[in-house]
Parts: sequence; structure tokens; C-alpha cells
Amino acid sequence: MNINIDHLDADELMALNQRIIERLKMLESLHAHKSMMQFHPGARVSFDSPQGERVIATVMKFNRKTVTVVTDSGQRWNVSPHLLSAIKDAGQSPVIDGRLEND
Repeated sequence: MNINIDHLDADELMALNQRIIERLKMLESLHAHKSMMQFHPGARVSFDSPQGERVIATVMKFNRKTVTVVTDSGQRWNVSPHLLSAIKDAGQSPVIDGRLEND
């Protein structure tokens, strides 16, 4: 694709820039939504923490760009959905309604 912007003045370039930003945000939102559709509340997932440790958690809710998950120890994380992996046959989660069963 070849788009010639050499003839645009400053106002037109600013307007074009704004439209590009809006389009990129919309595409990012669609990508996040598509990634979220792989999961459901209560699903067991895993992801790598910023420290490089594997974290296993339960999906609690969906946010605009992230998924809120809770670990078995009660830690809450907001994680980008594309970083999550489903855990197959994970068994029953001790997390119920955002609380651990023994809370």
C-alpha cells in the first residue's frame, strides 16, 4: 500500500494521525476481545509473572483490556489475555466468588 501524504498540511496530518490512533485502539480492543473469548469465569489458566515464574490462577472477570485472575493463594492479577494459557483437566479450583474456599 502506498499512501502519499506529502500534499497534506499540518491540520490534515493531525486529523489523519488522530484517525490512525483511533483505528489502532479499536484493532487492539478487538484483538483483546478475541483472546478473551477463549476463556470463561472459573477457567483455570497459567501465565508467566514478570519475575519469570509460572503462575496458575482462576479467571474471575473480564476487563476492557485485561482479565482479572486469582491464584490459589488469593493473589489478584490483571493480565493481558494473550499472555494466558488454558490449563486442561486442572480439577476444581479453591477460588469461589473471588475468595478462597476456606476464607
